[in-house]
Amino acid sequence: MVDTATALPHETIIQDSWSRCRDYGLTHQSTPNFSQPSQGDVAALLESQQTLVHTTHKEVLPYYGTILANSNCLIMLADHQGQVLQSWGDQRFIEPARAIGFVAGASWLERYTGTNAIGTALSCAQPVHIQHDEHFLKANRFMTGSASPIFNEQRQMVAVLDVSSDSYLPPSHTLGMVKMMSQSVENRLILNLFQQRYFQLTFNTSLDNLGSPWAGLLIFDEQGQVVSANRRADSLLGVGLAQVNIKSLFDVPLQQLLNQPEALPFNLRANNHFRFHAQLKRPQQPAMVEARDFRQPASTAHKAPEQNLNLASLNLGDPRVDKAIRQAERLLEKDIPILVYGETGVGKEVFVKALHHASSRANQAFIAVNCAAIPAELVESELFGYEKGAFTGANQKGSTGLIRKADKGTLFLDEVGDMPLRVQARLLRVLQERCVQPLGSSELYPVDIRLISATNRPLRQDVDAGQFRQDLYYRISGLNLELPPLRERTDKAAMVQRIWEYHREPKQWAGLSQEVLNLFEHHAWPGNLRQLSSVLQIALAMAEDQQIRPEHLPDDFFADLQATTAASTSCTQQPDTAPGDDDLASQYQACGGNISQLARSLGISRNTLYKRLRENGLTER
Repeated sequence: MVDTATALPHETIIQDSWSRCRDYGLTHQSTPNFSQPSQGDVAALLESQQTLVHTTHKEVLPYYGTILANSNCLIMLADHQGQVLQSWGDQRFIEPARAIGFVAGASWLERYTGTNAIGTALSCAQPVHIQHDEHFLKANRFMTGSASPIFNEQRQMVAVLDVSSDSYLPPSHTLGMVKMMSQSVENRLILNLFQQRYFQLTFNTSLDNLGSPWAGLLIFDEQGQVVSANRRADSLLGVGLAQVNIKSLFDVPLQQLLNQPEALPFNLRANNHFRFHAQLKRPQQPAMVEARDFRQPASTAHKAPEQNLNLASLNLGDPRVDKAIRQAERLLEKDIPILVYGETGVGKEVFVKALHHASSRANQAFIAVNCAAIPAELVESELFGYEKGAFTGANQKGSTGLIRKADKGTLFLDEVGDMPLRVQARLLRVLQERCVQPLGSSELYPVDIRLISATNRPLRQDVDAGQFRQDLYYRISGLNLELPPLRERTDKAAMVQRIWEYHREPKQWAGLSQEVLNLFEHHAWPGNLRQLSSVLQIALAMAEDQQIRPEHLPDDFFADLQATTAASTSCTQQPDTAPGDDDLASQYQACGGNISQLARSLGISRNTLYKRLRENGLTER
């Protein structure tokens, strides 16, 4: 993506291009010279650009197939010298006499073909849209096109992506689309190169756009050294990211950042005070195992969550959880669907995995589908699969689909209430007939699946509102189970101990102080077990091998705690007044033990307040 502050205006781009064309000796009547190389040179060109073509074709274009399917467009990928590498889409508008310009090896540099989307984008190094009459050569005015450069991890221009047609293409829409596709290619090139061994941080101003190509992307090592970044990251942070450390970019300790839960969105503030939504991904498993081998024996490596996962391990004493487990156990081998209800983060997927491991299907596939995370346009193809050529951008080998992958095993539909209505109709047919019909196919494939669904809101309300099919609701809700939120569980202390034990390193034997346990007991935990896991990971990182105390807990924890604690009128002492021992004790009690609130009222930091409280025997030492 180009920084709009430095991007040239469209009129200037066209004027500069036409001026260059005249300098090249071209006139409006000149014939395009596509400088077609020999077959051997073309083969060598395609071989050298194999990674780029594969990334574009297999990893990016399938996600834009539905957008381009009805556009009568041709997509072209050219290298940094303007030579066509491959094209996809509709070529019907290309007359036979002009076909030579759209085959592999044809050059669209301005010096040979005048002003055009590919050549001009390369010349000005920014996205461009060229209308019919803006082409310098009259021979090219039969088409219109948008093109955007592609840069590699070293910010070198390596290619350009173009969308062309003989019909009118709206500039803003088409240019925006090709910019998004080129940014997607750039992101994939970076990830494919670095994701095995480095941390990935994506961030954006909106939570809804965190997974989009417009998100900033940073690749960094365990010391925080940035090894690569996309151009969007530059734009969001307002700095160049070459040879910088991530500690200089964000207002968060590196260790706290590295201990964020995998792929769980969190808030992040940059040092320029801008606030972002962010997501962290750790190096992929092979690299992590290799890294652990240098630090500790394999026997003490962090255990996988699925290890020792069974229903008994989930029952820590809460009667509602115990009831859900006992009811589910009775249906383990019954062909009765289960619907699990619970707030986000209560552990629905862990519960369902435990059910799967306890059943006779334990050695078969467990396929989890987050219906809210898959783009609406892709849900059908992801679930039911498709035949080759079923739609533009479809994999040439077709796709089995997630339902067929779950054959003989368990299919878990998480956030099933977010499934589009048209997909609900197809799913209902699958459940009725126990057969799957892939997109673009007339053949039915029988499936044997155990269906378990989950939702974070009452589906009956969606049924009444017409947002969820009533007939499907009764198909998936044979047994309704509810998992309680953490704040209501009677086994909260045991759950804290269990999660602490899971996350701690072998050297971290010191547990949690009574003060922290009291805070945990009175916390509302809006993020439930997921939030508890995050808080404990951060606290363990801050405490290292010491006992976990309140000062080791993240600020967000105290913000949530304050929101659930009634404000006291007694906490009104002026910031510049140092309270005496008796005053401090009374204010501490009046605030209900809300350390964050009392610290703010006194105008001191929480750490300073904890020190004073300990000195006065008001908290444990």
